[in-house]
Amino acid sequence: MLNLGENPDRLQKQRLAAQLGFFLLFALAPVLDIFRIDLVAGHAVIFGNDWRLGIDAFLAHRIGTGEMAANLFLRLFLPLIAAAAAFLFIAWRWGRLYCGWLCPHFAVVETINDLMRRAIGKPSLWDRETLPARHPDGTPISQNGAWWLAVLPTAVGVGFVWAVVLLSYLLPPAEVYGNLATLSPTRNQALFITIATAAFTAEFLFARHLFCRFGCAVGVFQSLVWMANRKAMVVGFERSRAAHCADCYAADGPGHAVCEGVCPMRLRPRLAKHKMFTCTQCGQCLTACATVEGQRGRAPLLNWVAGEAARQHEAPVSLTGRRDVATKTTKGAS
Repeated sequence: MLNLGENPDRLQKQRLAAQLGFFLLFALAPVLDIFRIDLVAGHAVIFGNDWRLGIDAFLAHRIGTGEMAANLFLRLFLPLIAAAAAFLFIAWRWGRLYCGWLCPHFAVVETINDLMRRAIGKPSLWDRETLPARHPDGTPISQNGAWWLAVLPTAVGVGFVWAVVLLSYLLPPAEVYGNLATLSPTRNQALFITIATAAFTAEFLFARHLFCRFGCAVGVFQSLVWMANRKAMVVGFERSRAAHCADCYAADGPGHAVCEGVCPMRLRPRLAKHKMFTCTQCGQCLTACATVEGQRGRAPLLNWVAGEAARQHEAPVSLTGRRDVATKTTKGAS
């Protein structure tokens, strides 16, 4: 389904463009009146139009029960059902595509992962082992405790931006940004921004992976739907060439594989689908494998597959552990 042999970085460039575009949409949607819920006016705004359910008119006896029921169905339940159906269909076919390609939170996870790896050699405080200080192409990764001077401001800064953006979904954006520009937010606005910034900062620093795996209902529902479709797109491993993994292990240090080191969710991409429940389809393992194998003049061992090829990937892979993989593939190569 995917050939990264000629340009392994192309996939990640496309994904970065999608993430940046969606983040801009997420941040500017209230400002441009694309979507927001105005608590002051008491109604939603969608594409510049007031979106009312008619509850006030019903309570004031200006509309009847039938019209109120029609409003609820056509303006609330039907759009929600249609959006949920489209979202779940995408998850059914392609997995957690939203998480890996659009989600603003996952983009923050990846950014802080990279900065923390430079600071302590690990993508999170809870990882037990440090990763090799080099990229898949062999170029070194600068590791120095001074990178904490980038980790902490990034977590706080992004937390503050998120707090302000979320507030603009609830109050008129002109009021929110105007008050910030003059350093005169109301007491409630200042309280919301302060608490939300602190909460987001703590989550970004200590629990961002845990949230993606267990705390995000959007992600969990995508995974559940994806797992139910045996033919859905999944990262496939070319098992007949498993011996080539020995070169990757030798290049990246004992007990390490490049595809595992780059995975933001700390997964082992060569395993069966049921062990890849939280895979976000970010494709970083594919890019890493294509880079390493390309340097050896070979095609990648990892590619996206679907249909019958995806069903075959449900079976356990004959590689059982990190250090076992290196041993087994080395024997196979000899």
